Amino acid sequence: MPIRQATPTDAALLCELSTRTFVETFGHLYRPEDLAAYLAVAYPQDLQRAQLESGDYAAWILELDGEPAGFVFVGPCGLPHPQADPADGEIKRLYVLAAHHNAGWGRALMDQAMAWLTARTARQWLGVWSENLGAQRFYARYGFERVGQYEFPVGQARDLEYILRRPAQGAP
Repeated sequence: MPIRQATPTDAALLCELSTRTFVETFGHLYRPEDLAAYLAVAYPQDLQRAQLESGDYAAWILELDGEPAGFVFVGPCGLPHPQADPADGEIKRLYVLAAHHNAGWGRALMDQAMAWLTARTARQWLGVWSENLGAQRFYARYGFERVGQYEFPVGQARDLEYILRRPAQGAP
């Protein structure tokens, strides 16, 4: 299987892959100065390393032909919702490079993340761009439902982000 769990030594790779996939997926939506401002603070390598070292966060990397092609990153819930609790889990980022879409890699990464989260938390959350209908359908197949919204800042731009939650699956 070309998916492996990331270690703290993968922090730089995860930050680079986060930047690359965000720009590929959403970069065209923003003014260059807004995108640059966001990327300057969005994925600090020291924070990524510390999160992975903590054991409270986890990531899996998809590598195809020796090259990183996607990843999923999970951890304690930090979404701005009155019922969200840091003890709940959150899918923080899930991206596959466009060249590898529709090959089942997103599902394979999500399955890894959900297995890890459901072993630790009864509820799982995530945020998704309001206009990313494909992602919303994907997450609905895992039982996620819309329970709120907030503004996601990218530089001076503000995107409407939906908050999705998967109903509690029982105590871990």
